[in-house]
Amino acid sequence: MNNFENKSIILFDGVCNLCNASVNFVIKHDKKEQFLFASFQSDAAKEIMLHFNLKNLNLDSIVLIDDQKIYEKSTAILRIAKLLNGGFKFLYFFIVIPKSFRDWLYSYIAKNRYKFFGKRERCMIPSLELKNRFLD
Repeated sequence: MNNFENKSIILFDGVCNLCNASVNFVIKHDKKEQFLFASFQSDAAKEIMLHFNLKNLNLDSIVLIDDQKIYEKSTAILRIAKLLNGGFKFLYFFIVIPKSFRDWLYSYIAKNRYKFFGKRERCMIPSLELKNRFLD
């Protein structure tokens, strides 16, 4: 786990269309290439989850590991936005909204993500130029 120094890791559902679109959005706006990615279905994510003792993690949540700290659901999204280039960092302002409400909204969308956005048969395969950003 030490070989990811100065990198943040995003764990995501690799078969979820919304999750894949979100990962592509982050890649596009992460000019410093500070994020690495692993789908929950990958061996790398399973190893990371064991390392951080994330046994009870609900796999319908995005997870951000930043500076050895774990962030889930809406807090993960807002912290990711804060680290992106451009005006997206201003979205972090929404952290002032109570976490219970933010996570309720997040959970509603996460619970219905396949119905609203669809599901893939397999995890996306990154292009050769992006392969080094994905842990497998």
